[in-house]
Amino acid sequence: MSRTPGDAGPVEDAALTLAAQAGDVSALALLLERHRPGMRAVALSLLGPGPDVDDVLQEAALVTLRRIVDVRDPEAVGPWLRMVVRNACRTLLRAAQRVEPMESVPVPSNGETPEQVLQNHALRNWIWEAVESLTPTLRLPVVLRYFTTGITAYQQIAEACGIPVGTVRSRLSQARGILARSLTATAAMAHEDTRRRTENSWHEARETLAAAERGEFGKVVRDRYSPAVSLLAAGERLGGADVLLAGMDSDLSAGVRQRPLHVVAGRSLVVWEMELINPPDAPDHCPPGVAWIMSLDGGRFDRVSLYHASRPETGPNSLAV
Repeated sequence: MSRTPGDAGPVEDAALTLAAQAGDVSALALLLERHRPGMRAVALSLLGPGPDVDDVLQEAALVTLRRIVDVRDPEAVGPWLRMVVRNACRTLLRAAQRVEPMESVPVPSNGETPEQVLQNHALRNWIWEAVESLTPTLRLPVVLRYFTTGITAYQQIAEACGIPVGTVRSRLSQARGILARSLTATAAMAHEDTRRRTENSWHEARETLAAAERGEFGKVVRDRYSPAVSLLAAGERLGGADVLLAGMDSDLSAGVRQRPLHVVAGRSLVVWEMELINPPDAPDHCPPGVAWIMSLDGGRFDRVSLYHASRPETGPNSLAV
């Protein structure tokens, strides 16, 4: 009996999976190519012919890049890959039925975040290099969707970027196609150390908050931010460095503190996800968290966009509101 493409060569699959988990880019590419017919067959059976099939396969490839280290049975990687496609199809179908697409990006069963997975295996630098090749317009929704912990749903991304949900889907679809080509083109190249960049950004986030509590946030802004920095929320410009400084001062004066929870650090885009700690006498002063979404130009932050999951009634001059 002939084997189907999705079930061919479990021994070979196991060898390729183990190599991919160890950081062998060519092994991962070959694994995806071996199982592409089976993955496409699943997508076609659920979606029918059309452009959505290619979108789902690209989404599944990106999930595989993040989660290949989560495969516990390397010989069963074929069914695992088809499951990834099936889940992506179901998400797309729910959205098509007018249910708001609020699904979060799948997280590995061991509890690690997507960013932690990337930090823990050698494919991370290759993936980030491809992400950096995107235009700023496409890069932002991709980073939020696949690398943050609290801004992964389409509606959340739309609010953070100040664009409609449909535009989010369109940009993610376009970005996935570009990423697929870029990953193929850059597989054999040397890539920058993403782990070190992320560790440095964690340190900078903590030092920025500590400096603010010492009354030295103005020095941080002068040293690390562009003189023409813009502060935005939901895509709307709130002001420049003066508003940034006034907002931080207002929060600190009110007894609000911030604690870094998660950091995403690229060469051109950095996201600091913060917990907001309100004073005991004003527990509802600020929402529970804020994300600083910052773009860089010439090594300095030139745009700071703030995102909050909830927006209770608070003062308009606070950095954290």
